[in-house]
Amino acid sequence: MDLRFVAHDAQSLTVTAPLSPNINDKGCAFGGSLASILTLAGWGLVCLELQQRGLSAGVYVADSTIRYLAPVWSEITAVARLADGESFDGFAGMLAVRGRSRISVVCEVPLPDGKPAAVLIARFAAIDEARSRKAAG
Repeated sequence: MDLRFVAHDAQSLTVTAPLSPNINDKGCAFGGSLASILTLAGWGLVCLELQQRGLSAGVYVADSTIRYLAPVWSEITAVARLADGESFDGFAGMLAVRGRSRISVVCEVPLPDGKPAAVLIARFAAIDEARSRKAAG
């Protein structure tokens, strides 16, 4: 896939991948590559936020949906951001209290005109694995 992290701030994570290793038989981006790149962008956003807060937890995809809206004929760029109404503060607070938490993320592959070529909406779960193992005995 040749995925590269490009930019990260408190609101988003941007990753890119060249078209050539992610191409389908029609010459555009393979849907499986788009799904993987979008998922990794969302997962990376959540992991980086936990790391910046000094929190240790395993991050998992709880569920996701993807819509393919247009073919991608050039380098793939994916941008992940929190879904409306979500907060990393609330997410981290719940993780601290319960040892597990969930957060929804929206990831898009924009076209040159700014419209999305693909959109992934995913919920990621964070589990404090050390705390879970300790509780399991």
